[in-house]
Amino acid sequence: MDRQIEKTFNVPFRHRLLFTRGVFNPENQLLADLLHAYRPGVSVKTLFVLDSGVQKAHPGLENAIQTYCGKYPEQMKCADVLVVPGGESAKNSEGPTNRVLKAIENHGICRHSVVVAIGGGAVIDMAGYAAAIAHRGVQLIRIPTTVLAQNDAAVGVKNGINFYGKKNFLGTFAVPQAIINDRDFLETLEDRDWIAGSAEAVKVALIKDAPFFEFLEREAQALRRRDPGPMQELIFRCAELHMEHIAGGGDPFEAGSSRPLDFGHWSAHKLEHLTGYGLRHGEAVALGMALDVRYSHRLGMLEPRETQRILDLLTNLGFDLHLPDLGPDGSQNLLQGLEEFREHLGGVLTITLLEGIGRKRDVHEIDRDIMAAAIAEMQPGKTANKAS
Repeated sequence: MDRQIEKTFNVPFRHRLLFTRGVFNPENQLLADLLHAYRPGVSVKTLFVLDSGVQKAHPGLENAIQTYCGKYPEQMKCADVLVVPGGESAKNSEGPTNRVLKAIENHGICRHSVVVAIGGGAVIDMAGYAAAIAHRGVQLIRIPTTVLAQNDAAVGVKNGINFYGKKNFLGTFAVPQAIINDRDFLETLEDRDWIAGSAEAVKVALIKDAPFFEFLEREAQALRRRDPGPMQELIFRCAELHMEHIAGGGDPFEAGSSRPLDFGHWSAHKLEHLTGYGLRHGEAVALGMALDVRYSHRLGMLEPRETQRILDLLTNLGFDLHLPDLGPDGSQNLLQGLEEFREHLGGVLTITLLEGIGRKRDVHEIDRDIMAAAIAEMQPGKTANKAS
């Protein structure tokens, strides 16, 4: 007779996002306290992975990290500060990942050590992936330094790199020990990165929170001129909504096919690839949302007034809603992103569309002719910020 052993077990996770200023100011004990709480009475060996763009914008940061570690020798021991390329290049080859893995090996980073990733979303993703596959999982602390990373990319439990020309083809799910948002890093961002990060806030407002969308409408000009108060509220509420979904949505590791937090992303991922990652992720998401909003409108799901409000908000925040020139076959190439998205999700194609601001609906089929017409509305030379 065939025999079988089966057990069910649960593993609790604690997902923490902490807000501060001057995380490496020696008087700020937050990071030291986190490491002490992780392993009381032990000086935790810590490998810092630093985005080269952040290093350039903050030329004294490496010394500040070393000084900070020196201030708290009972809590932490700095193994190294490894500088890696910033931007999507961090994820587009195995080189940066292998450098992090080599540093983990060279410095004897073990499962009781910690990797601290400091940078934009791409570096956070890459370093997190390296940490997750080393020794089957080294502890990770994320210190995101862009709007997009602080309100979205670093808030999730995913890590990954691009492979075979596909976004996040290699990756893991791993809950970080903590995420630390330091608002001071945002002060040195280029305007383009400041603006791009707000796309994910619009996304989560559209699918989950109409009052948050109204806040973004009211504060659009203040956000565009870089007022720190509204931006901190944007980051906090956006991150809060993401974390509520992860913790309470019933599918933190995305075993199902529905991905409401990927609204606008099926075409965004393809646009990034088609443009050689010349688009920022947030810029691609804004275009992807505008496209799916137009498609929802053409299906009769979304009223004209709400369609125009969404397009106006994206424009007022500073996004150009014209698609980049993708060549004569651009529309068909972009539509290939639907199958790639289905493959990435697994199972049946599931695309999130809008029935209203704050109200979503998942669909499992896309009318390619209607979507192609929506794409045509956003081509260069068209009035891309007006509903039709």
